[in-house]
Amino acid sequence: MTRDAMTTAAREADIVARALPYLRRYAGATIVVKYGGHAMEGSLANEFGRDIALLKQVGINPVVVHGGGPQINAMLERLGIESNFVHGLRITDASMVEVVEMVLSGTVNKQVAGLINRAGALAVGISGKDGGLIRARKVTRKIKDPDSEIERVLDLGFVGEPSFIDTRVIHALTGAGLIPVIAPVGSGEDGETYNINADTAAGAIAGALNAQRLLMLTDVPGVLNKDKELLSDLTMAQVKELIADGTISGGMIPKVETCMEAVTQGVKGATILDGRVPHALLLELFTEGGIGTMIHK
Repeated sequence: MTRDAMTTAAREADIVARALPYLRRYAGATIVVKYGGHAMEGSLANEFGRDIALLKQVGINPVVVHGGGPQINAMLERLGIESNFVHGLRITDASMVEVVEMVLSGTVNKQVAGLINRAGALAVGISGKDGGLIRARKVTRKIKDPDSEIERVLDLGFVGEPSFIDTRVIHALTGAGLIPVIAPVGSGEDGETYNINADTAAGAIAGALNAQRLLMLTDVPGVLNKDKELLSDLTMAQVKELIADGTISGGMIPKVETCMEAVTQGVKGATILDGRVPHALLLELFTEGGIGTMIHK
């Protein structure tokens, strides 16, 4: 072995040795991963599959919940189905929810499961409708008319949120050594199909499983302070203060609210991290301090 090769091998061995305390910490733990954004593209997608397979190999029980917004938009465009938005919110009618279910539960779900299977683990793709996993209720939003200041309820169609998570199908899969890959589609009381935000679905599933960690892969580094520096560790009280003073705003608010709800339901820590970083999951779990923003009690 050459000197350079020995140096490389020693560096790799050191990395494995440094990871040992974290491997012990998470042995047997359930980790829920929300998968979406740019992490679903190109080489990052293959790396994600290998990382999930590795987690399973070292004794962790990963559960993957995926999104698929860009894929849904592409299919709607191909089919000539126009998206209608009111105050920035998409109205999901009956024809559109059929496409949503087809893309999320079909194409995307099987692609994600395939990434993990090709990496050597055994993943099974399901939707929230399978085994009654996600029972959903209709989501409505209140909007205020800027002229009259009168509030009215906006009907978003078949957009839902989890009302109950039945974890039996997840436990059946993980107990058999399989990795569940879940599409965020749920069933209403009358059997109707609801499209559910992937972040919301992942948070609800993590809470129902009493998972040790919820990892939300996004296209941002995490929560930043006013100087655009990453805040790596936040209590729920601190998050509320940052929302109140405007540090956390816009699209980051629902993400941190999902994390706080998961922690309230029993998750030990919920982290928002940058899925554009190669091996983001491993860096978060197996290095000191991680790379994202962890929210906890």
